[in-house]
Amino acid sequence: MEIPVTGYVVHNKDSDSEHSHILYLTSWNGRPIHVHEFSGVTSFDVGHDHRYAGKTEPAPSGVKHVHHYCTFTSVDNDHKHIIKGTTGPAIPLPRGGHYHYFEGCTSVSGLTPHAHQYCGKTGNELDYC
Repeated sequence: MEIPVTGYVVHNKDSDSEHSHILYLTSWNGRPIHVHEFSGVTSFDVGHDHRYAGKTEPAPSGVKHVHHYCTFTSVDNDHKHIIKGTTGPAIPLPRGGHYHYFEGCTSVSGLTPHAHQYCGKTGNELDYC
């Protein structure tokens, strides 16, 4: 099954030998795509917590979908964690648009190895372009 996509490619000046370009999609199967911002604070473990913020990966608008996400936490207590996962399905907002619920556990890090729990809701959808 072929799905038509549109977009553009930009040369990545910070490239290595394997990744010299970045692909930006602008539509998926004729539908515009969008992203969501997300942010929050992790659980308090081993005497500290971390803050995090990021944007989801793009997904097509107007159809059932989820988003993948990945970001780093703030550096606290001399270390940081990776936050990575997939949102739940779209939840409609009363005045249009939608948001997604997300939750998970960070990567293990720190002098005393540990992880943190996190959860939240994304912001409303944002045009990707």
